Amino acid sequence: MRREYKRSDFSKLERGKFYAEVAKGTSVALLEPSIAKAFPTSRTVNEALSGLLELTKKTSRITRRPIRTRAKAARVA
Repeated sequence: MRREYKRSDFSKLERGKFYAEVAKGTSVALLEPSIAKAFPTSRTVNEALSGLLELTKKTSRITRRPIRTRAKAARVA
């Protein structure tokens, strides 16, 4: 055990805290404290991530590079 750990710290732990979520097949992610303040519930995290996915779907056409065929690439070179 590392020197910076105290036995009293381990009395606060809860065994199997996320077992039910993992058994259901959901993912558990640990958030930084500043992020957890901004997104205090699972619902708000899911809404933000869903919005981000929608945004990437809408803008992926704009940022995607055009696919060049070999014939076009040969003419350009």
